[in-house]
Amino acid sequence: MAVTLESVIYLIIVAIFWGVTNPFIKKGAVGVENVQASTSSARFFKQIFFLFTNLKYLVPFSINQCGSLLYVASLGSTDLSLAVPVANSLTFAFTGLAGWFLGEEKPNKITYMGILMILAGTALCCLDKLSPDDEITS
Repeated sequence: MAVTLESVIYLIIVAIFWGVTNPFIKKGAVGVENVQASTSSARFFKQIFFLFTNLKYLVPFSINQCGSLLYVASLGSTDLSLAVPVANSLTFAFTGLAGWFLGEEKPNKITYMGILMILAGTALCCLDKLSPDDEITS
């Protein structure tokens, strides 16, 4: 299956949606561990209610799920051996960067090196799979 530049861009957008929303989902879920109930099933439903009535959780979760819908839609025109590594590896990079911007742990040299290796590996996978008639210069 030939991969187009358009499908690679969709996968990058998916990674952005997934990666950037992860730290926001983590922040929005703060307090769910304090939900108490008499049984484990009642606690589960109270936790679900807590999360889905909390806009700080619900908005980033909804954006994250839009990324999942775009991912599923892009699978029809993308080679699976490219879709999985591009979307998942770039998600890690975007999660780290978004977390840093939100005040989580500042990345160290090893983290920056890891992000650069993710970007290089993703670029190599994309270059290998792009169809020959695609132009990267456009």
